[in-house]
Amino acid sequence: MKFYSTNHQVTPATFKEAVFKGLPDDNGLYMPERIPQLPQSFFNNLQDYSFAQLAYEVVSRFVEEEIPETELKKIVNNAFNFEIPVKNIHDNINVLELFHGPTLAFKDFGARFMARAMGYFLQQETRDIHILVATSGDTGSAVAQGFLGVEGVHVTLLYPKGKVSKIQEQQLCTVGGNVTALEVEGTFDDCQYMVKEAFLDQDLNGHLNLSSANSINIARLLPQSLYYFYAYGQLMNAGEEVCFSVPSGNFGNLSGGLLAKRMGLPVAKFIAATNANDIVPEYLNSGVFTPRPSVRTISNAMDVGNPSNFARILDLFDGNHNAMTHEIVGVYYTDADTRRIMREVFDKYGYHLCPHSTIGYAGLRDLLPGSGSATGIFLSSAHPSKFEDVVEPATGKKPEMPARLKQIIEHEKLSIEIPVGYEHLKSFLMEN
Repeated sequence: MKFYSTNHQVTPATFKEAVFKGLPDDNGLYMPERIPQLPQSFFNNLQDYSFAQLAYEVVSRFVEEEIPETELKKIVNNAFNFEIPVKNIHDNINVLELFHGPTLAFKDFGARFMARAMGYFLQQETRDIHILVATSGDTGSAVAQGFLGVEGVHVTLLYPKGKVSKIQEQQLCTVGGNVTALEVEGTFDDCQYMVKEAFLDQDLNGHLNLSSANSINIARLLPQSLYYFYAYGQLMNAGEEVCFSVPSGNFGNLSGGLLAKRMGLPVAKFIAATNANDIVPEYLNSGVFTPRPSVRTISNAMDVGNPSNFARILDLFDGNHNAMTHEIVGVYYTDADTRRIMREVFDKYGYHLCPHSTIGYAGLRDLLPGSGSATGIFLSSAHPSKFEDVVEPATGKKPEMPARLKQIIEHEKLSIEIPVGYEHLKSFLMEN
């Protein structure tokens, strides 16, 4: 299968080419030339598949012969070797917990698959590659852990200074080895812009084999479609309709869900739930897409003012606003809303939510369609203890911290501060 750019100005790429290139030269995003339709037998047996089994069934239709069956099964079995539970919160509202991987965030799915796919391809290469990533928090740590020690891979992470949680920063800045963390004096949007400029710089690319592990990379997108199938399989007999609420920042997660629906997953509605950075909910209401500088919130991983993956969503709907609003409804919540709802869920149901997951819950609670017959699933994107400085004051109780996070807090921070501006990033990369 080939992958085209959403800007349609370059030659389509193979899966391997798209994975290593990350961003097409015309500044679009890679998308599959065709979206395979999964057979009805797949859906009939979905509740009996392990996550790795369904991952193979889905991903193999995109990578085709580029990764042999035995190798692809090794990749998915190794990448997705942790629990992915669906739990009922109350009534017809359920949570899909995506934070049981190594870094306790949903980004582990895409980062671990991508690292192993690249590792397979690099066995056939003599060159090194340089992974360049902008992160608002969890992406960086997931990529760092996914690629740590992978031979022939160097990783540079850019994150906004003072705009990630303490634990997120420790996860980013204590890895060492082949991973370098750059602390940028700016916002996530600044970091993302600097990274995009690097990929478009032919001079820099002549010195380094750059690739991206952000959700702009197709190898990050495909795994983000998988857990929608898995959640549906766990609850397929629970209601007449299934609706997903997706806490959204750069919109890779929602893009993955829409891709799953295009493959045949019977989703009635998607809820795009954001914080005060409500660019996409505003578009869904008005039909006008107006990027703007991001606003800092307590759900910091969603502080994105110009979400890259929105280009993929537009592409899936051929730019048709009416078609998009038929499948997606948008909503946003302030920090005050988030704190209040976080407290309500803990007081009523004894369940701790991180601030991002709280927004997903709120969207589902407020917008779940139907008259009680629909099954609602919201995506819980990160373990609440990663945001204990927000969660504890809001709920009155500190969430229990897993042992691996406690260890990270004590590690020495290893990061390099750089000013905002692409010229500073280029200078650093050329010299190091």
